[in-house]
Amino acid sequence: MSIDTALSLGAKSRAPAWLDWLQMLTGACLIVFMWSHMLLVSSVIFGASAMNALAEFFEYTGLAQVGGPLIGLVFLVHFALASRKMPFTSAEQTAIWRQAKMLRHADTWLWLAQAGTAMIVLILGAIHMWTVLTDLPITAAKSAARIKGGAWFVFYLLLLPMIELHVSIGFYRILVKWGLAGRADRKRAKKLELGLTLAFVVIGLVTLIRFLTLAV
Repeated sequence: MSIDTALSLGAKSRAPAWLDWLQMLTGACLIVFMWSHMLLVSSVIFGASAMNALAEFFEYTGLAQVGGPLIGLVFLVHFALASRKMPFTSAEQTAIWRQAKMLRHADTWLWLAQAGTAMIVLILGAIHMWTVLTDLPITAAKSAARIKGGAWFVFYLLLLPMIELHVSIGFYRILVKWGLAGRADRKRAKKLELGLTLAFVVIGLVTLIRFLTLAV
C-alpha cells in the first residue's frame, strides 16, 4: 500500500468520528438553547411585562435577528448529521424494530424514541421558527393571540412533549456516549433524563395555560 493510499484511508476513517463530534456539539448547543428558550418564554407566567422586557432585550441587542437564523442553521446541520444513522426505508425500519425487540435494551428503545421524535420536531420546529422569525418583534400579546387561535394550541401541545423528550434523551445519550456517565451511573442518568423531561413539559404546559388566560 502506498503512503498516499494509507493517508487517504486514514482521513476517511477519521471522518465519521469528526462528524459524530460535530453532531454532539450541535446537539449540545440545541439542548442549551431549548432549555434556555423554555425558561425565557415561561417568564410570561409572571406577567406579560416580564416576557416583553426579555424580548425587548433580545430585540435591542440584535440577538433575535441574528440568533434566530443561526439556531435555525444549527438545527438543520444537526439533523443532517443525525440522519446518517436514521432508518428511513421500510426495510431499515423493520430491521431496527426487530433488533430492538430482540435485544430488549432500554438504551436501544431510547434511541428509537429519539429518532421518531426527531422527524416530528424537524417539521413542527421548522414551522414554529419560521412563524416567529417572520413576525418579529416577539411580544407576549402576539404569542398569546397565536396560541388562542385554536389550531396553534394543539400544535404546541404536540410539539412540547416531542421536543422535550427528544432533547432530554439527547442529553442522556451525550453523557453515555462521551464517557460522562459510566455503566454504573446510567440508572441515575436515566432518572435525571426523565426528571428533566417531566419538569420542562410541566413548565411548558403552565406557560401555554398562562398564554390562554393572558388579556390581549
